[in-house]
Amino acid sequence: MPPLPKRRRTNTRNAKRLSHTAMKLKNLSRCPACDNAKLPHQACPSCGTYNGRQVIQQKTRSTNQDTEE
Repeated sequence: MPPLPKRRRTNTRNAKRLSHTAMKLKNLSRCPACDNAKLPHQACPSCGTYNGRQVIQQKTRSTNQDTEE
């Protein structure tokens, strides 16, 4: 028969063990072109600029006014 723990583990001990697994907030910076929040060293998801130049073409919303009859 294997050995069993003699005493119950306390909540504090469990919390200390699990303290480093908490989710952390991401560092966000401001896009200089559109002033929206974005991840650093990434292209801006709203305007598509990176390092002062356009790198991603943004899709434009097309209205279906011509097809509605």
